[in-house]
Amino acid sequence: MKIIFVRHGHPNYKEDCLTERGHLHAAAVAERLKDEKIDKIYSSTCGRAYETGCYIAEPHGLDVTQLEFMREMSWGKKNTEDFLHPWNRSAEWVAKGKDVMDPMWASDEEYDGHTVTGCYHKVAAAFDEWLESLGLTRDGRYYRITEKNDDVIVLVSHAGSSSAAIAHMFNMPFTFVCRAMPPDYTAITVVNFKGEVGELTSPQFELVNDSRHINAIECQNIIDN
Repeated sequence: MKIIFVRHGHPNYKEDCLTERGHLHAAAVAERLKDEKIDKIYSSTCGRAYETGCYIAEPHGLDVTQLEFMREMSWGKKNTEDFLHPWNRSAEWVAKGKDVMDPMWASDEEYDGHTVTGCYHKVAAAFDEWLESLGLTRDGRYYRITEKNDDVIVLVSHAGSSSAAIAHMFNMPFTFVCRAMPPDYTAITVVNFKGEVGELTSPQFELVNDSRHINAIECQNIIDN
């Protein structure tokens, strides 16, 4: 089974929809993926992700199934005025020489009890339930293939929820994924699960955060602004 992660296009966060530029991003990634064999398309229930998914689905004649658990995560405040933005915080950790590869990142005083940490765990647990429905059951740090599934699945979501899912699947610290793999708009990451029924398997990257399809759009945006 192959999962193609796609981040949504440029958003209007207030209205939860794509901007004019975001519609160009979505059309570009749809063009990029139109010749791929795609069996199913999922998106989060956020408008910006669903709209992006609809662009991808149209040339394949597919519907977009929405997944509530892949909505963007919250990283608001806990009991302080600390607004913990995970990408900025991982950059701060690097600047301070703090270990973004720490497997105990969730127990760090900056993350312990914070909303983003709770959201991470909710995404990880729900993502495993979703994979189980597709024939992959979490078994320790890996996945056991319980059903043969050769589908190619597109999952359109967000920088936060996709980073959480990828970090969990690959047993990588969320802090590291936020630092090493921040996705641009409509960036594509492809993950493949190989093996036979009954075997343990682990995911493999085929592509990580490829957004070359929006290069011309972003260059024009720079010129216009």
